[in-house]
Amino acid sequence: MPRIQGVDIPPNKPTHISLRYLKGIGPHLSLELCEKVGLDPQRRASELTDDEVARIATLIDRDYPLVEGALRRFDGSNILRLKEIKSYRGERHRKNLPVRGQRSKTNARTRKGTRKTVAGKKGVKDK
Repeated sequence: MPRIQGVDIPPNKPTHISLRYLKGIGPHLSLELCEKVGLDPQRRASELTDDEVARIATLIDRDYPLVEGALRRFDGSNILRLKEIKSYRGERHRKNLPVRGQRSKTNARTRKGTRKTVAGKKGVKDK
């Protein structure tokens, strides 16, 4: 299993698809990387030699500084800054609620987690 920037890329997929498992590399950039290194993008990642994997890794290190770990740190520091200055978005991050204006009365289960059932009042009658 090839390993680039500390991430195991899937061996049974084409190279240009496997490279997308690195944070910061999308469809266009993965095809561009394959072209610069001189690889067939449709070749399986398991068929890559150690030399080709090393060439891809050095190309990413040299030409694309914000990929994988550096990009994760950059995003994390931006979120930390929002929390420190107590902006609205920072407070939403802190409370683990949707940040970009989505409704949260219903839905938002991905962000809020599973439902926490609260017991209702029993035997109370309306007057």
